[in-house]
Amino acid sequence: MNILIKFKKTVIPNRKEQEQLKKIADFSINLVKKEAAKYSEVNTIEFAGSYAKGTWLPKSQDIDIFVKFHENTNPEKFESIGEKIGFDSLKKFKPYVRYSEHPYVEAFVKGKRVNVVPCYDVKSGNWKSAADRSPFHTKFILNSLDQSHKNEVRMLKKFLINNDLYGAEIAKQAFSGYVAEVLILYYGSFLKVIKAAANFRWNQIIGKPTKKFDTPLVIIDPIDSNRNLGTAVSIENIGRLVLLSRAFLKKPSLFFKPKKPSKKNLENTLVLTFGYKKRSPDVIWGQLKRSASALTKQLNLTGFNVLRSQVVTDEISNAALIFLLQSIKIEKRIVRKGPDFFRSKDSDKFISKNNKKSIVMWIGNSGRILSLQNRLENDAVGFLRNILKNKIKTSGVSNGLLPDFKKGFKIQYGKQVKNKFIKKAIQALASTDEYTFYSS
Repeated sequence: MNILIKFKKTVIPNRKEQEQLKKIADFSINLVKKEAAKYSEVNTIEFAGSYAKGTWLPKSQDIDIFVKFHENTNPEKFESIGEKIGFDSLKKFKPYVRYSEHPYVEAFVKGKRVNVVPCYDVKSGNWKSAADRSPFHTKFILNSLDQSHKNEVRMLKKFLINNDLYGAEIAKQAFSGYVAEVLILYYGSFLKVIKAAANFRWNQIIGKPTKKFDTPLVIIDPIDSNRNLGTAVSIENIGRLVLLSRAFLKKPSLFFKPKKPSKKNLENTLVLTFGYKKRSPDVIWGQLKRSASALTKQLNLTGFNVLRSQVVTDEISNAALIFLLQSIKIEKRIVRKGPDFFRSKDSDKFISKNNKKSIVMWIGNSGRILSLQNRLENDAVGFLRNILKNKIKTSGVSNGLLPDFKKGFKIQYGKQVKNKFIKKAIQALASTDEYTFYSS
């Protein structure tokens, strides 16, 4: 396809970009080496990630520097020294802590994101932390992919980024850069990955597992056959990749044109916004997702049918939980179903509990006792406000967010929201993506 030849040219960094990134990378690793030399617990310092592998994209460049600790270093020292090396080496660039399984330090050095990540210097398979695999991933990819394949990786990464399918972190639950590399290694090219994805089946297996994995998509880590990379990818994002791949094969040119505005369903979106005390992005995303799941359950149990939910944060101090409902308001009355009248104790208990609440009570055709009652709340806004003001401790909202909610929150309809980054998330939740659901 000629269009793919043009696409490939856009994802390969030019010489100037390569030289500029190398200069910043060398400058940064020298700062880290200088600080790390103060600690006997550190064995070596090395690059990892897309920069080291040569699979990075123009205008999207992260530099990952791994600080490899002696495997006998205790966890407390491992974390504290790793954090100190990161902060002290990047102190001129406003460093901050991020979390994966353990803390690491991030900063922007001359406009480029630099991560200083501690890991243990172990033999393959003897993992002591999740980060220990990364240097092995780097070496494996360098030994397995030639330059042509690396450019195919870049095409796949760009395709995923363009369609909001890139990133394995909890905020995204999509496809990591390493997964893109593994897919190219397994299938051979960007186009072959797309053709394969268009025909994925449930429990699709990519690689050679040593045990059974019960996930929609199984992607075996080539350096650890017991690890399923597909676990990090949500079912929605797997589905979107499948449908996008089918659409791409039908009409590749579609993906290189600006998207048309989609129809939106903002009148049935409910938005809960609040401020929070700053914490690690990984922590706040986890708290938001758990809280959205809990409130979705509460809404569903009460009769408000939540079709989709989403969370969003600026990772500084503002966040929102967004719910797309079938309807903001539901019927004022509900039929409560009791036991059949033959069950004496259960019948007495149901009648006693519901008699005063009943508008009318009767025996249905199935023999069960039925009671027509007024709902306590038939408006989702009022219901959610009542939960958060009076029943928040039993609502399932993450304990970490309780102090933030007590300071105040706002519940709005989607069309009332003015904040740009929240508004963008609402529109994505309440609209149809023309590429994913393309029909020729």
